[in-house]
Amino acid sequence: MALVSPRPAADDDLVLRAIEGDVASFSELVRRHRDGWFTLAFRLLGDREIAADVTQETAIRAWRSMGSFRRESTFSTWTHRIVVNTSWTQRRRAKRHATTPIEYVDDPAHDPLEFHADRLGIREEVSLALQSLSAANRAVVVLKDVYGWSHAEVAETLGITVTAAKVRLHRGRTSLRHQLESVS
Repeated sequence: MALVSPRPAADDDLVLRAIEGDVASFSELVRRHRDGWFTLAFRLLGDREIAADVTQETAIRAWRSMGSFRRESTFSTWTHRIVVNTSWTQRRRAKRHATTPIEYVDDPAHDPLEFHADRLGIREEVSLALQSLSAANRAVVVLKDVYGWSHAEVAETLGITVTAAKVRLHRGRTSLRHQLESVS
C-alpha cells in the first residue's frame, strides 16, 4: 500500500490557525504569497530593493493584524492591499533618500506582463512605458490589468472613487498605447 502525502492545507485553514496565533500556519501563508507581494511591489515602485523591503514589511503588518482580519476578502486580496499601502509609504520614504536605478524582473513566471512582452519582443519597452506613467496611473493599470482587480477594489485600496479609478486607468492605458505604438 502506497503512502499518500497529505493534501496541503488551504489558505482558509491556515488563516484560521494563524488568527489563533499559529506561527507555522502564518509562515506557510507567507511562503505561498511572498513572490506575489514582491511582484506587485516591484510593479508599483520599479525598484527591487524597495520591493523586497515592502515584501518583508507586508509580512510583519499582516502578522500584527491577523487578529483583526475579518475574512471579508481572501487572504491574498487582503495582503495585496497591505502591499499597496506599504508601497506608498516606502515611496514617500525613498523620495527623501537617494534611490537606486530601475532593474527589471527576470522571472517571467512571476511577471506575466513582461512574459507577454517577451513573446512580442518588446519587454524593455513595456517596462519603460509602465515606469514612465505617473505613480497614480501606474498603480491603477497594474492592479486592474495585471492583477484583475475590479474598479471598486482598486478604488478602495487606493482611497479614491471608482470614477477616479476609471479615469486613471483610461489615462494610463492611453499613455501606454501611445508609447508602444512607436515601438511596433
